[in-house]
Amino acid sequence: MNTFLENALTMPYKIARQIHKIIVLMFLAGGAMAEETVILAFGDSLTAGYGLPVVDGFVPQLQNWLDGQGAEVRVINAGVSGDTTAGGLARINWVLNDEIDAVILELGPNDFLRGLNPAVARENLDGIMQVITEKGLPVLIAGMPAPTNFGAEYKAEFDAIYPWLAQKYDMPLYPFFMNGIAEMRGQRDVMDFFQPDGLHPNAEGVALIVEDIGPFVLELIGMVE
Repeated sequence: MNTFLENALTMPYKIARQIHKIIVLMFLAGGAMAEETVILAFGDSLTAGYGLPVVDGFVPQLQNWLDGQGAEVRVINAGVSGDTTAGGLARINWVLNDEIDAVILELGPNDFLRGLNPAVARENLDGIMQVITEKGLPVLIAGMPAPTNFGAEYKAEFDAIYPWLAQKYDMPLYPFFMNGIAEMRGQRDVMDFFQPDGLHPNAEGVALIVEDIGPFVLELIGMVE
């Protein structure tokens, strides 16, 4: 198996999914929301839907899932394939317009796949969070654990970035963007949910990701003032 996936998909993340699923619809109590909420999905190729027909990408599938929950929300795809945290910092100001109500932040994999300095990635992500939170917008931070290719110390330093951001800005953390696929381990070969490159999820893999992260996105919507 691809080294990155072998390490990432076996990470012992224990997300409190059942608790979240109990409360995901609380903001819908009494009927649908009165106004449309606009979410900016800001990330790299995992957000952009690399290698997939448009309808099968993360944002369209998330939009359909949210529609199915009765949420009046519009998700904007601001994913750029190959983007690093530095690239994200460079473009966050011009994509974060006045219509945005909340943000899903998914960046970092291209930094650790290239072996870039975790301290620099942390600084870049911190800068992105500053720009977003200064506008008073809630953020769902979607983490991605680094592989062990560059050693345990590198991995530990990189993995610590996401919980650090969540604590600093008091924002929700979804520790592992591919957790929906990881949870299939032991039931099916997880590579069934990836494209031939072994890195990007296929349409079925995206559906699993969306189903797992969806309740967290509903909570993000509930944070919008």
